[in-house]
Order: sequence, then structure tokens, then C-alpha cells
Amino acid sequence: MDAHEVNRARAKLALFVADVFASVPRKDQRAKSDCYLRGLMLDGRRKSIQPMAERLPDGNEQNLQQFVNQSTWDPVPVRRRIAERMVPQVGPDAWAVDDVSFPKDGKMSVAVAPQYCGALGKQANCQVAVSVHAVSEAASCPLQWRLFVPQEWAEDPVRRRKTGIPEETGHREKWRLALDSIDELAGWGLVPPVVVADAGYGQNADFRDGLERRSIGYVVAIRSDVTVHPHDAVPTAPTWSGNGRKPQPRYRDKPSPVAALAAGHGRPAFTEVTWREGSRGPMRSCFLALRVRPAGIRSRRLARAATTGPDSWDGVLPEVTLLAEWPDGAEAPTGYWLSSLPADTPITELVRLAKIRWRIEHDYRELKHGLGLDHFEGRSWNGWHHHVTLVTAAHAFLTEQRLAPKADTANSPSTRSSTPSRTC
Repeated sequence: MDAHEVNRARAKLALFVADVFASVPRKDQRAKSDCYLRGLMLDGRRKSIQPMAERLPDGNEQNLQQFVNQSTWDPVPVRRRIAERMVPQVGPDAWAVDDVSFPKDGKMSVAVAPQYCGALGKQANCQVAVSVHAVSEAASCPLQWRLFVPQEWAEDPVRRRKTGIPEETGHREKWRLALDSIDELAGWGLVPPVVVADAGYGQNADFRDGLERRSIGYVVAIRSDVTVHPHDAVPTAPTWSGNGRKPQPRYRDKPSPVAALAAGHGRPAFTEVTWREGSRGPMRSCFLALRVRPAGIRSRRLARAATTGPDSWDGVLPEVTLLAEWPDGAEAPTGYWLSSLPADTPITELVRLAKIRWRIEHDYRELKHGLGLDHFEGRSWNGWHHHVTLVTAAHAFLTEQRLAPKADTANSPSTRSSTPSRTC
């Protein structure tokens, strides 16, 4: 936004800040949050504190530095109010679990470490945060953030003390952080209609099991090497001789990688589905839905643990839907998802949910490039959480402005009302 547009929105922004930052105790701090949000929304290449303060007529670099890095205001109630306010407006079809990386120099920024950096597509020095977003085809909004603390930081009291990491916060896997976020949101009275995630989460049997234990449906991406049994496979046990331990039932045939299983059905078994209108026309591809039973040691252990006793498991693995995509021109299927939604869920709905993560990728461009999500130059735990909360607030405000005066536009084609047009 240019300065004129920001000034024109000042009254609306003031009302937004008064509501979202009502938990911030001091009036001067709430005024600084208004100032910081305007700095984030103003045009400018860098959204770190110094250049923002220079662009704002009421910008004071020292005051903003203190507000973000040293002030003790709690960002959690602010994020809660943003979530409570935005979920009804977004009207989410799903919640998307994702993570985002922040490339960094040096080793003193909180939780920075050599690790996979999605922003660069390789191992690099960076911070990584796990996020949960409310997402529909029209909009998305971050609801919760968790900064991933690498193992080396959990065991480094010097850096922890310098950056202010709370004593109770240690290393925790990203999939656990995602479930923690979902649990906190549930404590606020917010429950997802369904969870979608990329293969970094969908691949993990514990993550899928955690969603099932919370009675949350999912459509999550997986890699091609995940192994499954056909839905009609039946575990059997050899005849017991009466001596030794009684044999346990198990599947006698080896499980198949999902790539081999899907390709084995042949391209004619796939059906063309259109899931939305893209900038260059309808988005369509060919898909196949199959009922399967995910295999693997971890899946077996989780299924056994879910039974009432150690000897009561009948060996049957839970049944889910495998969704596979075989695009035109490809020699074999290229995409795979697992879904715990009811078996009679239409393939068009499965495809729409599998593909809905495009929306958060679209909005991440605004969060990063437009609002400076990854421009924070401070090093502290509090500073990082303050900054991402303020960026979330700025994004929420802009999303509200886009959604409020809904323009009369033609309905975009989607799989809500479409049917498969032909076999592939």
C-alpha cells in the first residue's frame, strides 16, 4: 500500500487495533502496534524496524525496537483474538499445517541452525516455524505459530539465556508442534473442519494417528514410497501347535508402494477432475481414489496400541483412502495423498481439499514479500514472536478489507458443483 492508501485506512485500522490488541495493557504500546502495522503495510523493500521508522511520519526507531524486542506484552492473546475474528470471515474449508523457514547469518538469532531451508531449497543456516492456517478458496489466515527449537539449542544454556527461550521450551518435533497448535486452538473453541498438510507431515504415521485420536479428518500428501495393503487384504495367523507363544495375525503378502499400486491400475482407471479456475483457465488433472491400509512398523505399533489390551489386536490395520494423480503427459502418477474422510466422500471433494494448499502458498508471498515476515533482524524469542504476531495482524487486516466489500464477480468453477468429465 502507498502512503495515501494507508492514511485512507487509518480509521478502520484504529478500530482493528483496538479490538485485536485489547489485551496489551498499555495505551502507548497499543499505539506502537498501530504504527508498526502501518510500517508493515507501507510500500518498501525492507520491513525491518529502521527502514519502517524512516518511512513513517510518526516512526521512532528506538520506541519500535523497544516495543518489539524488549517489551513484555503477551502475543498469545493477540493471536487468539485474530483467530477468533478471522475464522468466521475466512469460512475455512480446511486448516493447513505448514512450516516456513527464515534464512539467517550467524548463530545467535534464536533457534537458528543448519537445517533444511524451504526458502532456499537446500540445507542452510535458518530458523524454521510451524504454522496452522485457516484456508478457503478465497482467503487464508495464519492462526498459530510455533518456533522450532533444534536439539543443539535445547542443550545450549548460554544461547538460550541470551535469546530468552523459556525454560520449559525444549526441542520438540515439528509434527508435535503442529498438534500442540491444534490443541491450543481447540482450547480457544476453534476446531478444524479437516486438516491438510504436505508430505513432511502426511508421511508421519504418528501425525496422522494424532489427528485420528482427536477425531479430526485429514487429506495429507505422502511420498511415492509409502507402502500400503489393499483394503480387502486380511491378516491371518498360522495354526497354533499348542506349544510356545500363540502366533499373532499378520498380513502374509508384502505391502506395495503407493506408486506401484496406483500405476498398476492403469491410466484408464483414472478420472479427469477440475478443482478450480486458475489464472490460465480451469485447473484439471486425472485422479484415482482407492481404499487402502497403510503399512509399516510404526503403523502396526500404533494400531496395536489403540486396542484395549496387548493380546486383543486382530492384526487389522486402519483403512483410509489413497488419492493418486496422473497428469497429462506424465509417464506415471506423480502425486499421492491419504485421507481419513468417509469412504463415500466424492473424488471431486478429495481433490479440492488435496489441492487447497495453493491458497496459503499464494498468501505466503504477501506475508513474506509484502509484509516482511522474514525481515525481522532481532535475535530474541520475544522479539521473533512479537514480529510474527504483528505481521499476522497486518495480513488479517488486509484480508478483512478484501473480504468485506465483496465485489460482484462470476463464480469460479470448482469441484463443489462439478462432476468428473471423462476417464483419462
